[in-house]
Amino acid sequence: MRLPVVVGVDGSEGSLRALDWAAAEAARSRLPLRIVHASLWEHYEGLRPGADNEHPGEQVLAEHLVASARDRVRDLRPEVGVVSDVQPEDPVAALVRESHKAALVVLGSRGRGRIGGMLLGSVGLSLAGRSHCPVVVIPAVPPVAPAEPGRVVVGISDADAPSAAAVFARAQAAARHAELVAVRAWRRPAHELLTHPPFPGSPASPQRRRAEEHLEAVLGALAEGDDSGTVVRRSVAQGPAHHVLIDAAEGAELLVVGARRSSGWHGLQLGPVNHAVLHYAPCPVAVVPDTYRG
Repeated sequence: MRLPVVVGVDGSEGSLRALDWAAAEAARSRLPLRIVHASLWEHYEGLRPGADNEHPGEQVLAEHLVASARDRVRDLRPEVGVVSDVQPEDPVAALVRESHKAALVVLGSRGRGRIGGMLLGSVGLSLAGRSHCPVVVIPAVPPVAPAEPGRVVVGISDADAPSAAAVFARAQAAARHAELVAVRAWRRPAHELLTHPPFPGSPASPQRRRAEEHLEAVLGALAEGDDSGTVVRRSVAQGPAHHVLIDAAEGAELLVVGARRSSGWHGLQLGPVNHAVLHYAPCPVAVVPDTYRG
């Protein structure tokens, strides 16, 4: 059974960009597209319903919204099989449930909430932290410069074996006939910078050498059994991981990061690197849970 690409829509401009991206991904991957609208979306994002906003009216608007989304996909990507569903419940709960049976879930980085400064809505953050499949968040504002065709960027974690994010990124690069840029960030300890500041011609620090060796080992394992011919470029850069990844993602088609899953009272959470790239990355971001097996 082919799992669908699921896209959450709410009628905002951001969700239309997510819809177009999801339709293109479904066409490229030859997967069906499933459009989902949770009818409590606006309430969840903080909008207050009008006094005359009765349930039947909301249901009619929701059905019109998904019908328009279906028509848009059929005009843009007639080869894609598309279905839609309206679910009268909390959008995070609805999309997390959809993630159990999806190839990936796509949504826009900004919903219809009134908090203008938030680049990523509460739905996006909650879903990226709890989804069982990769979540792709599409920036609400297109980049000033168009993406360079054929570049997928992935952050390489501290794990010794290739992460689920690295495997997903390699598959995305292969499907796009793209170059895969594997990024490993490293940092010198603060006390070392104070006592031994870098100077021109100084040898590479032990931290950089370890980062390079680790990257080579992970990419060597990732290449085992891979006959896609994907070109892999190494990038080892000094600095906080989120800064390094955001810089590397400039002009890329997709930035892929991993997410560690740990259950607890507050559910599954995102780390600071995930938060930063989801809010500030200049291209679509895929968050891949480490439990994902494709």
